[in-house]
Amino acid sequence: MTHRTEKSKLNRRWFFASCAGVLCAVWAVDRVAQRADAEPSTGGVKGAILPLQGEITDVTVESLRRRIDEAQKSGATVIVLDMDTPGGLVTSSIAIADLLRNLSGIKTVAWIHNEALSGGSLIAVACDEIVMSRSSRIGDSQVIMGGPSGPMAIPQELVPKATSPVLHDFLTSARRNGYDEKLSEAFVFPEREIWWLENVKTGRREFVFADEKAERLSEEPKDAGDSKKDAAAAPTSGSEWKLVESYFDPVQKTEVKVRQPIERADQLLMMSPSEAMVYGFSKGVVTGEEDLQNRYGLSGILRIEPLWSEALAHWLTSVYVRGFLLVVIFLAAYVEFHTPGVGLPGLVALIGLAVFVGAPYLTGLANVWELVIILAGVALIALELFVIPGFGVAGIGGILMILTGLAATFVPDEPGRSFPLFFPTMPATVEGLKKAVITLLSAMTVSLVGMVMLSRYLPHVPVFRRLVPANPTPSQVAVDDPYGGLARVGDIGTAQGQLHPAGKARFGAVLVDVVTQGEMLESGQALEVIERRGNRVVVRAMRG
Repeated sequence: MTHRTEKSKLNRRWFFASCAGVLCAVWAVDRVAQRADAEPSTGGVKGAILPLQGEITDVTVESLRRRIDEAQKSGATVIVLDMDTPGGLVTSSIAIADLLRNLSGIKTVAWIHNEALSGGSLIAVACDEIVMSRSSRIGDSQVIMGGPSGPMAIPQELVPKATSPVLHDFLTSARRNGYDEKLSEAFVFPEREIWWLENVKTGRREFVFADEKAERLSEEPKDAGDSKKDAAAAPTSGSEWKLVESYFDPVQKTEVKVRQPIERADQLLMMSPSEAMVYGFSKGVVTGEEDLQNRYGLSGILRIEPLWSEALAHWLTSVYVRGFLLVVIFLAAYVEFHTPGVGLPGLVALIGLAVFVGAPYLTGLANVWELVIILAGVALIALELFVIPGFGVAGIGGILMILTGLAATFVPDEPGRSFPLFFPTMPATVEGLKKAVITLLSAMTVSLVGMVMLSRYLPHVPVFRRLVPANPTPSQVAVDDPYGGLARVGDIGTAQGQLHPAGKARFGAVLVDVVTQGEMLESGQALEVIERRGNRVVVRAMRG
């Protein structure tokens, strides 16, 4: 027993030392990667390219913040965001836009390689300049919620609260960088109908909404029967404005006919490289890093990629990964409760729980209150196990709180909600709750099957047998019998002297210390053993 206990301690110390070594090695590799990213080339780095690809989350914000700091330390005066993103969290996109606008002494450029949609376009217009590749697009920034059938619009009653921050941010960047505000609104609202007008005297071109277009062109109200006619009705004589008929495409080097309105009331504004240049958003087409370097007169360009740990945080929020983590947590907790004193399964369960709730928290999908509920549930279970005897209200309440907190990490926030504890009402949050329930039930089912298999096969696994000593056999735990198997329940003996109520009795050739249940017995009385607990033998008078 002592040898096995010491061996278990050595195994645990070896495990903890190995974990510490791995963590130190990961930290060292991460720091070396950061220093390598930050080291300028011998020619003197003046520009830095920071890739911004995939979904935008809180991890993206912190990654960009870190890489911008590294670029500034390297001496970069131009920071280029290499963008290919469908958008992401509104709060994260606005945070990045604020970060870019607040940079001092740094020129920021959005280089749209494939697409900058939704939050991506909000970030792009926050940069000092926008350049695009030949096949790319920008726009489509309506605030949406993910639903069971795909992305869908915010309910009408929540539109003002959900869209106001996005519209304000677009207009802030538009005024700062000289972009057209009406086009910026058309990024966000599909009901914005945009017309392109030209002053016949000065040649100045402007984008206007439908009501302003009708006023400038002095159009007569159309009859109901004219609804199928061309919307671009000719202006009355004397109007100083007319519809723009064509523009020169700077990319294709050809004249392009304009279709009016340039943005209908049932569409969101999306711009190609040519349109972005003509509409005043893009400064030009950039085909590669060399082209970028020549355009901005850079003596060198440093490319600072996201760290593997930042990409890992995104991967860990996958439903399949989180379901696997739940199975690991449940099985590790089961093994820990059935092998007290080992500690390794419990450590695995705690690490799994930390990763399960930490990854969505870092990516902005989980809130503090969800973590508080989980920790409170763990505290209640610990209270039940170590303080309160039995298993009752505290234990059951703790389990329910943990399950509630775990499920809540799957459910996104609803716009306009200030109190966290609510039953989901929007399709996206209802879908998130369904996903949480399915994931939890699936993980629990798989875990139950795993527990049955562990209870059957785990004791026979060599590694487990080395960590946890095998249960002793009945012969190993049996107490030595001083009476050699005599004086068992039902055996007959004779009182040796008076029993008042204790005394001695003879069973065969052996004298045994006995006690009655309170009755007084005389010497020579025949006795019967009615109870035996260890060395305590209880007798009564023999009954005929």
